[in-house]
Amino acid sequence: MTRTTPTGAFARGSSSARLARIDRTAKARALMSSSVICTDVAHTWPDGSSAFTGLTVTFPAGVTGLIGANGSGKTTLLRLLAATLHPTRGSISVPGPVAVLPQNLTTRTQARVAQVLGIEQTLAALAAVESGEVTPQHLETIGQDWDVEQRAHALLADLGLDGLPLDTEVGTLSGGQTVLLHLAALLLARPGVLLLDEPTNNLDQPARERVVHALAGWRHGVCVVVSHDRDLLEGVDRIAELHQGRITVHGGGFSSYEQALATQQAAAQQALRTAEADERRQQRDLTQAQQSVAKRRKQGARSAENMPKILAGARRRAAQESAGKLTGIAQQRLAAARDARREAEAAVREDDPAIRLDLPATAVPAGRGVARLREVVLPHTGARVDLDVHGPQRVALLGDNGTGKTTLLRVLAGDLDPEQGVVEVPVPVRLLPQRLDVLDPGLSVAGNVAAAAPGLSANQVRAGLARLGFPGRRADQDAGSLSGGEALRASLAVVLLAEPAPQLLMLDEPTNNLDLDSIGHLAAALRAYRGALVVVSHDHRFLTDIRPTRWMRLSETLSDVDG
Repeated sequence: MTRTTPTGAFARGSSSARLARIDRTAKARALMSSSVICTDVAHTWPDGSSAFTGLTVTFPAGVTGLIGANGSGKTTLLRLLAATLHPTRGSISVPGPVAVLPQNLTTRTQARVAQVLGIEQTLAALAAVESGEVTPQHLETIGQDWDVEQRAHALLADLGLDGLPLDTEVGTLSGGQTVLLHLAALLLARPGVLLLDEPTNNLDQPARERVVHALAGWRHGVCVVVSHDRDLLEGVDRIAELHQGRITVHGGGFSSYEQALATQQAAAQQALRTAEADERRQQRDLTQAQQSVAKRRKQGARSAENMPKILAGARRRAAQESAGKLTGIAQQRLAAARDARREAEAAVREDDPAIRLDLPATAVPAGRGVARLREVVLPHTGARVDLDVHGPQRVALLGDNGTGKTTLLRVLAGDLDPEQGVVEVPVPVRLLPQRLDVLDPGLSVAGNVAAAAPGLSANQVRAGLARLGFPGRRADQDAGSLSGGEALRASLAVVLLAEPAPQLLMLDEPTNNLDLDSIGHLAAALRAYRGALVVVSHDHRFLTDIRPTRWMRLSETLSDVDG
């Protein structure tokens, strides 16, 4: 057989097809070379527990929102990508340098803004060149960054730090400004991979919006951001959900993910109902088969009484074989139905335990005064506050970073004295601080509650913990091993179950580090709380969900505002 070479239009078509295949291959290679690739990654902690057992995922260029339940391993995965942890199996391919913004920043307070931005030496070299001192070392330090000062100021302005002098000491900045400064440093460096862990925690609404805007314009490589901020997650290129050690990627923002998940779970629920119905049917068929076999045996025994032994034995063996086949097939079908039902159950997600704050001792009669502040001047900020809270009011407290919201809560709790003025809180009061430092990490969850409420019996402690999402053995977990959401629930348990029960409960940024499901559970629980409530949060959606009876804003003074 002779192989001929195509000519004419067909030949040109083949050449075009080959070129198209080559072009697609080149694009695919370019895409993979600019992606973070995890292949069969496993990580085992020193105590033998596993964070991942075979994680495979690709993070392409653009912004990926990494979500998942508290304790699912999001921060651990970021640490693996940043190489501060190393996998016990598998490989991680990272294109270029990695920059990380952790949840908890540690910054030298005496450092200057230029140092944090990483441009101090470049600025010094530029100043030397401008003064006429042109040396090879200075030119090498500057490289292509002749406009670095202008770019730094422009980036700081985009993040709400307009006009911030580059020689400012970091210690003079608020916590939110410090976060924005570190984010500016990462964006200015233009790393190949940018990893952000809850970047909008503790930021006021304007600062959150600037972070969202900055990430929307990210086009310099791979960005993976762990967040529970819905506004931020709406603007990402894709959502990667970490669930039970595996990652599923959904194109688009958080709303698209929610729709896809709802559709998937509706199908999973229907599949489970179908599998359960099939299992019941197969169980009935097996029962009928067993009854039919038993009936045949009785009939066969009566008919065999007048038969020769040889013929009766043959019939008995044939009947046993037939019965064995009948029940065996039914048993196989039932086993298959049970396997299908278990597989369907695994696809249906179980909700985390709800938080129930049905605590009668915290109830406050309507109109009863629970807090009164007159001509109070707050330490540090000098803000002037007059305030009356009556039970069971629920106050949503707003304010920009640095205005003194946490200070006001501490004054109400009696942890801090005002510079001047009168503070009266005639009811038991408890504050759940941002740092959740009410927990002793060396004690179990139950042990922490028992220490805060020595008058409660062990059964009362465990009953209270069950209402707050720690049933049974979960109450015996060490506090130091809890995830962010678990630590919040445990801290809430210590505060609420302490003696005497708080009739004024204050929470300072309670949604920090909580996954979105846990935020919903917390909002539902606070709606059921019977005492007076004051909540500081930058999460406007969460504040709306707790249904405040009063919205207030703290600046130079404290005033009522519209929600």
